Amino acid sequence: MAKLTGPTGKVYAVDIQERMLEALKGYAARDGVTNIETILSRPDDPMLPAGALDLILMVDVYHEFDNPQVMLQKLRAALKPGGRMVLLEYRKEDPNVPIRLEHKMTVAEAKAEVEAEGFRLDKVIDTLPRQHILIFVPGPRKVQ
Repeated sequence: MAKLTGPTGKVYAVDIQERMLEALKGYAARDGVTNIETILSRPDDPMLPAGALDLILMVDVYHEFDNPQVMLQKLRAALKPGGRMVLLEYRKEDPNVPIRLEHKMTVAEAKAEVEAEGFRLDKVIDTLPRQHILIFVPGPRKVQ
């Protein structure tokens, strides 16, 4: 992804496990990729710069958050105006997806949780065989 971002773009690689970030740094060095900044985050804070990101991509991550409301607020703050947040999550609606139930989400579940924290579901893409691609944009915060 960093190569596709181009020489003037930057990729922030965020994880709560330092070992994963060290492995990524090794792969980047091996491949000559220099536009990745790794961030050792906390379970309640991605530690991303405010208003700096065009796109946040989370692949099979969202369902792992201990406190998704706090994380979503901080992720929203990291987006630039016009930015997007994309979630890939295994389809809970499909019993044939061979993933444990707690690692799956329905579109309705993701929509309800994420929209409550100031996003709007913009698009659902179901071209992948096992996962939803859910594209969210900043929107009004829903009052509960």
